Amino acid sequence: MQQVRGTLIPIGGNEDKGIAENESYPLDFIDAGILYHVVKEAGGVKANIVIIPTASSIPIEVGGNYEEAFTTLGCENISILDIRSKEDSEKQSSIDLVKNADCVMFSGGNQSNITNKIGGTTIHEILMDRYINEEGFVIAGTSAGAMAMANEMISGGSPSEAFFKGAVSMYKGLGLIPELIIDTHFIKRGRFGRQSEAVAKFPNLIGIGLAEDTGMIIKNGKDCTVIGSGMAIIFDGNALTHNNEKVLEEGVPMTIANLKVHVLSNSDKFDIKKRIVTVLPIEAPFI
Repeated sequence: MQQVRGTLIPIGGNEDKGIAENESYPLDFIDAGILYHVVKEAGGVKANIVIIPTASSIPIEVGGNYEEAFTTLGCENISILDIRSKEDSEKQSSIDLVKNADCVMFSGGNQSNITNKIGGTTIHEILMDRYINEEGFVIAGTSAGAMAMANEMISGGSPSEAFFKGAVSMYKGLGLIPELIIDTHFIKRGRFGRQSEAVAKFPNLIGIGLAEDTGMIIKNGKDCTVIGSGMAIIFDGNALTHNNEKVLEEGVPMTIANLKVHVLSNSDKFDIKKRIVTVLPIEAPFI
């Protein structure tokens, strides 16, 4: 497979935007927050940042919130690309914005909106090509925007049905990082069960559950570093000794044996290809 040169930054949702005081954000917004890292990876405050709020039901408001957040960080070149249909993804003005961006940032909302309105379009092709071939090009996404990065994308599922077959529904994502299944708001919304089922469906893939205000910087398609104030949960089903997902009817409790789970936090690293965790010493500073 071709070496990936770009950077992905999936985010678990509800990241600090520097707009209001919130006790759940213990990291300094300017020097250590999630969006600070997005700007840094994109090349700094002069980077061309394009915000795509397609997943949201209130794209104007959401786009404005991100514009304000990036402005607070000192960014000078911010654009909002309001895509509401596949036709919008084929407009030359939209294509030009994505071609000239240093960073494309997808908002939260409904991840299926992203794949339905952008998947398979010229913009999707440009994103894929630039991500694979251009060092320094960043695609970031929060909540739905993170989940849509995968090929096997979680599209829904109720935590109340956790560990019963049918707790998760899947859809095709953008395929930027086909080795992963990404879930978000992971701790607060109790999504352990649906990610477990997703990995049982696709045991060759790696499940990533991101807490709120938590993300990963993924370089070269394999090297992950956790950023933010919460945890990233890794699900590795590669060595399952029992998995009855394929033979069960929906609503039946599942059995999954030898599912490997890692709980990582700020600065910890994970190698997607080798499935190896590197944990920093406890006294190491936050990044």
